[in-house]
Amino acid sequence: MKDGKKGKGVSRRDFMKIAGIGGVGAGVVGPAFIFPERAAAQQKTLKILQWSHFVPAWDEWFNKTSTVEWGQKNNTTVTVDNINLVDLKTRAASEVSAKKGHDLFMFLSPPAAYENQVIDMTNVYKEVEKKHGKKIDLAHKSTYNPKTKKYFAFSDAYTPDPGNYHKEWWAEAGYPNGPDTWDDLRAGAKKIRDKNGHPCGLGLSQELDSSMAMRALLWSFGGAEQDENGNVVLNSKNTIEALKFMKALYQESETAEVFTWTPPSNNQAMLAGRVSFVANAISISRQSEREKMPIDSKIGISQALKGPVRRIAAEHVMNCYVVWEFAENKDGAQKFLIDYMDHFHDGFVAGQFYNFPCFPKTVPDLKTEISNDPRSNPPDRYKVLGNVLDWATNVGYPGYASAAIDEAFTTFVIPTMFAKVARGDETPENAAAAAHKEYQRIFDRFK
Repeated sequence: MKDGKKGKGVSRRDFMKIAGIGGVGAGVVGPAFIFPERAAAQQKTLKILQWSHFVPAWDEWFNKTSTVEWGQKNNTTVTVDNINLVDLKTRAASEVSAKKGHDLFMFLSPPAAYENQVIDMTNVYKEVEKKHGKKIDLAHKSTYNPKTKKYFAFSDAYTPDPGNYHKEWWAEAGYPNGPDTWDDLRAGAKKIRDKNGHPCGLGLSQELDSSMAMRALLWSFGGAEQDENGNVVLNSKNTIEALKFMKALYQESETAEVFTWTPPSNNQAMLAGRVSFVANAISISRQSEREKMPIDSKIGISQALKGPVRRIAAEHVMNCYVVWEFAENKDGAQKFLIDYMDHFHDGFVAGQFYNFPCFPKTVPDLKTEISNDPRSNPPDRYKVLGNVLDWATNVGYPGYASAAIDEAFTTFVIPTMFAKVARGDETPENAAAAAHKEYQRIFDRFK
């Protein structure tokens, strides 16, 4: 660059003026103009891993809108990796072993076994509660260790686990609103199976949906894995009665396919019109709506079934975000969660009500919203979920979701116990005693 008059190069002082460094123009041209590599160094990264959502619209919103907007405001490049829910545990173990991976990692059940590998999320909860009020007890008991006083995870949302039933068949069996109790389920499912051959679809496999359905049955009959103080209480009269019930239900109304089901199996069976009832989230009806399937108008939603002791069910999935101790951007991961909760309602809408709030004030008109959904047929199909917190509870009920409960959950002790009795491999008494012994072995390891 030459001066036309004098034929001399631009002086350092003139160059600095042109670049705006140290002068009025600094806010316009700035150091990044001269040193682009320095600007790149200032750009932070945040790596998030979570499941591939059963409602694809939620991933679309989270990956392409929520995280992008947050990244722009916080000078951060956010990457989101989505994997199948059955691969989450394996990926977590791999990252912990390598001490390298994502900054923010989402589980679908309480990951208490990883408490020593994650940071305390107490501050995240405190900051969110300043803006959005108290969290629900379900979130507290799913992410807190009362012995160490540490929140090993942060939960933004949970998903209800209602019943999904074929309205026409249940109406013909004398239950126009579907089954309300476990006794209704047994009686009605048998009538349907005897009349048209369509079985009931409660899973008895080593997978998530079976784990939740069998816990609901266990608790409804008054049984439990542990008491409020974390003592193993599985081998009880109540547990044995629940096992007897499941054996009868299987023999009268189910088929052997339930022993090998994977998480999508009951969705597929219901949408194909093959089964009369399943326990699952609203992903089934959302898919039938989205794809305009003929069966859509025939799918009804019921609250958790009532047993001899109580009406209760586990949440279907519990969002549990952790920040690894070895994460490269711990501060960014925590700030993302705190800021994300300001926009939780946007995700609630984008996810078509699949993600229910752990902070109720983030969706203050939830009952009204779910009672009139134009996508649904009928529009009030999901109204029944308005009282979900009256019957939804955490894995480990009535105690906390401890590391011992986490191991028992991930090794499928409960559905295996029910499956052995249903198949006739064990008596209810022997199965309960064996499962209790396995729980005690696990719990002793964590004392």
